[in-house]
Amino acid sequence: MESNISPLIKEKAPIILAEIQKAKSILLHCHPSPDPDSVGSALAMKFALEQLGKKVTVIKGDSVIPEAFMHFPGAKDIVAKNYSEVNLAEFDLFIILDSALKQMVSRRSVVEFPPTLGTIAIDHHQSNDQFAKLNLVDASYPANCLILHDLFVLWGIELDSNIASNLFIGTYTDTGGFKYPGVNTSTYRVIAELVSYIPNVSDLITKMEYCNTPGFIAFEAAALGNIEVYLGGHFALSTVPYTVLGAKKIAVTDASTSETSSFMLTVAGWDVVASAVEQEPSVVKFSFRSKDANRFDVSKLAGSMGGGGHRAAAGLILKMSIEEAKKLVVSKAKEMYNL
Repeated sequence: MESNISPLIKEKAPIILAEIQKAKSILLHCHPSPDPDSVGSALAMKFALEQLGKKVTVIKGDSVIPEAFMHFPGAKDIVAKNYSEVNLAEFDLFIILDSALKQMVSRRSVVEFPPTLGTIAIDHHQSNDQFAKLNLVDASYPANCLILHDLFVLWGIELDSNIASNLFIGTYTDTGGFKYPGVNTSTYRVIAELVSYIPNVSDLITKMEYCNTPGFIAFEAAALGNIEVYLGGHFALSTVPYTVLGAKKIAVTDASTSETSSFMLTVAGWDVVASAVEQEPSVVKFSFRSKDANRFDVSKLAGSMGGGGHRAAAGLILKMSIEEAKKLVVSKAKEMYNL
C-alpha cells in the first residue's frame, strides 16, 4: 500500500531510518495521561526497532499506564519511570511519539535534551511546534499509529500480531472508532491489513472498553450533572472541582474528561463541548471536542491558552482555580467563534 503513503512520510522515512541505524540504545516514552495512540505508538515502535536490532526502553512518563491498556502486547515491559528519572547518558536516541509539545514529554519539570542525545519527533498534531532535532509531523493522518504503519512499510518491518495489535488499538481509539475527520479509504485498507494479523480483534477492544471502575462512573455522574451551555447553545461545558473528587472519593485516574467530552458531543446542537476537572487545587485539565472542525477549530481554542491538539479534539491544562479557568475558556470561545 505504498502508493497511499503521504509524500512527507516518503521524504522523511529514509532520513529517520538513517538516524535509527546509527543508534544502539533508543528511548521511547508515553505522554502524560496517555491514550491508546500514545501507548500503542510506543509499543509498536519498540517491536519494530527490535526487529532492526536495537536495544529499546519504553518509559511510562508522568502517568501510570491505565489498567485498561495492560493487555496491549508489550505493555507489561514498560518501565515505571518518568523522563527526569532516566539516565539519558545510557541512550543515543530519543524518539518522541504522539507529542505536540516538549511539555508532553513531561509536565513535572523542565525538559532538556542533552547535546549528545539525538531526538526525533513523529506526530500527527497540527499544533506541533517542531521541537526535536528531526521532526516528522503530518496532520493529515487521524492517528499517530497510522504514520508508524506507513514508516514501517517503507522500512521493511515485518508486521506481526504484536505490532498490528498496537497499531490497530491506537488507530481505533484516536479516530473515535473510525468516525473522526481524516478517516478515509486508506485508513480502512490499513485496518483490514492489521486485523489480518490479530487473532481476536474484538477481545483487544472489549478488554479495553469493559474495564471501567466505580470511580469512573462516579466521575461521569458528577461531570454530566454539572453542564452549562454558552454561545447561544453551541458550546457546552462540564466542570468538576477538586472538592467534588475528594467528597466522592474519585481518584484522578478515574476522571476521564475525554470520555465525558466525547459523550457530550452526541447532543444535537452542541457543536463545541469541553469537559474540565480540577485534578489538584488550581490545576485544571480540559478536553475539547468539535462537531464541525472547520467552523469550530478547537486546536486553535486550546492553543490560544497554551494547549493544543487537533481541529476536532484538543486538550489544555490551566494552573488557576476552576472558576477562573471556566471564565477564561468561555471568554476565549466567545472571542474566537464570534457567537
